[in-house]
Amino acid sequence: MALKEVFLPKMGESVFEATIISWLKKEGESIDPYESLVEVATDKVDTEVPSNYGGILKKRLAREGDVVAIGKAIALIETPEEEDNTDDIPTPSQDREPLTAGAKTSNGNGNSNGGAIPLKARSQSGRFYSPLVRKIAQDEKVKLQELESIEGTGKGGRVTKNDILNYIKTRPKSSVEPDVMLQKAHAISEVTGDDEIIEMDRMRKIIAQRMVESVHIAPHVQSFVEADMTHIVKWREKMKEVVKRELNQNLTYTPVIIEAIVMALREFPALNASVDGEKIIIRRRINIGMAVALPDGNLIVPVIRDADRLSLLGLTQRVNELAERARKGKLSADDLSGGTYTVTNVGSFGSLLGTPIILQPQVAIMATGTIVKKPAVLETAEGDVIAIRHKMFLSHSFDHRIIDGAMGSLFAKRVAEILEKFNPNRSL
Repeated sequence: MALKEVFLPKMGESVFEATIISWLKKEGESIDPYESLVEVATDKVDTEVPSNYGGILKKRLAREGDVVAIGKAIALIETPEEEDNTDDIPTPSQDREPLTAGAKTSNGNGNSNGGAIPLKARSQSGRFYSPLVRKIAQDEKVKLQELESIEGTGKGGRVTKNDILNYIKTRPKSSVEPDVMLQKAHAISEVTGDDEIIEMDRMRKIIAQRMVESVHIAPHVQSFVEADMTHIVKWREKMKEVVKRELNQNLTYTPVIIEAIVMALREFPALNASVDGEKIIIRRRINIGMAVALPDGNLIVPVIRDADRLSLLGLTQRVNELAERARKGKLSADDLSGGTYTVTNVGSFGSLLGTPIILQPQVAIMATGTIVKKPAVLETAEGDVIAIRHKMFLSHSFDHRIIDGAMGSLFAKRVAEILEKFNPNRSL
């Protein structure tokens, strides 16, 4: 027999810890590989963590309500393998003790919001509040006594994200802090009766914060090239009904574009990188983030992991799967983490060009415009001719701290070349 550690996995960019909400297995119970072991929460998402191994849950290394750092061991699984070198089974009170709920969190401010949220994940009444609920409470200035009054629909009466969001929608004005009331009153005094005031939802607030941070961190430079998509347009028109009928898949331009970007990243590995202080980290794995528009108008970026190892059919299936799950709100934290380069399709909204903002800590992002017919000069054996071609702009934003103009421009040009050389007779 051998003891194997189960570690708390990475759960998205800028997430450094998670709270143990509830254990789904008891010590001594058997568990299958990839079966859910524990439910955890971060300030972005609630999710379940599976076990990497099959066997017996020998020891749980954290208690419900504990805040655990990403990458820390949370459980020991006894597997039917040869004995390993594990000597003692640590307990939550020993050297593997997790961060306490009162410890300094990833935002570094502890409880600096003037009492709007409880200092600890579990209040004096014994009620547990997940990081996601506490983050919403902090943003919306919801006090502890208000949280205690909310009827929770989660396990054991736990307040869920929907519970607190529904409360905020119907929250009495008397519960809003005076300084917030004054701020809102001041803002309202500067508009006319013909204006409409709309409060940002939580996702829009997060997006706004991330975009401001990115522009502040990285000096953005843009490069623009135009690609002739005629071969690809004709190929898709020929193949889309076949793919739908035989494979039950929607064939869009996105997987073809991602394939071209992946090929170019192999030639320009410096674009598949991130910045950590004064260090440049060249990523060996190519994980493509794909911006998806949600029904409410917001954007979310699920990640296609190891995109360079997928065929065009594999990319098509993964693009469709992630887009569908994103629109239904069924993405996991793992789906949103680990991206090394991002692509966004502004052309789906009719835009010819866009200047996308880099998703930190990546160093570049590409936007694709709408495909339009236009006259173009073609070189032939008989001389130059004017023909109708399908054209698309590529907009490449890159971090000028480490990517100079030449490399950023050459990369965009290379992506366009790959698209233009697409074989119209290839299979999926």
